[in-house]
Amino acid sequence: MIAGVILAGGRSSRMGGRNKALVELGGQTLLARLMARLAPQVHALAVNSNVGLDEVAGANPILPDRFAGFPGPLAGLHAGLCWADGVVGITHVATASVDTPFLPADFVSRLSEVGAGVAVARSEGRLHPTCALWPLSLRNTLGAFLEAGTSRRVLDFAEAAGYVAIDFPAVPFDPFFNVNTPEELARAESLLESAE
Repeated sequence: MIAGVILAGGRSSRMGGRNKALVELGGQTLLARLMARLAPQVHALAVNSNVGLDEVAGANPILPDRFAGFPGPLAGLHAGLCWADGVVGITHVATASVDTPFLPADFVSRLSEVGAGVAVARSEGRLHPTCALWPLSLRNTLGAFLEAGTSRRVLDFAEAAGYVAIDFPAVPFDPFFNVNTPEELARAESLLESAE
């Protein structure tokens, strides 16, 4: 079984300091939009965040980083793996960044075709390491990787663990489009009509 973890622990510096999880797109917060897309694809869902999102996360648990100093999405993945380790029957965690509001409806099923290893989404030749499937067995390995402090890049850890890239079509546009800036938010608004 697969658990989902939405990575919403970033600082949102390019969004002018606004919490991206609470930014609205088409009348819904980015977090609510992504929860609606990911929840039907997984057996349990949680949100990695270092600020209170209880009002918008609903019944889904909020998982703060277990490492100090904002080590980035790898810390969110680690928090997710630790949480999922306590959920009976879970073998993998699917992660998605809160700023990917057009996540494909077959995201988890496509990644899970890989089997036991790490699967990373790819579109138009570009990898999306925060949108990936991770075996629960990597929890301690990731903890040691973060303790070592040599890298905070998700792709570096995926490479160390060994990953397979899974291609997703970018039609009518890239389903892993990121909303990082006000300009990208405006672009996402214009894409809504063709996405839904």
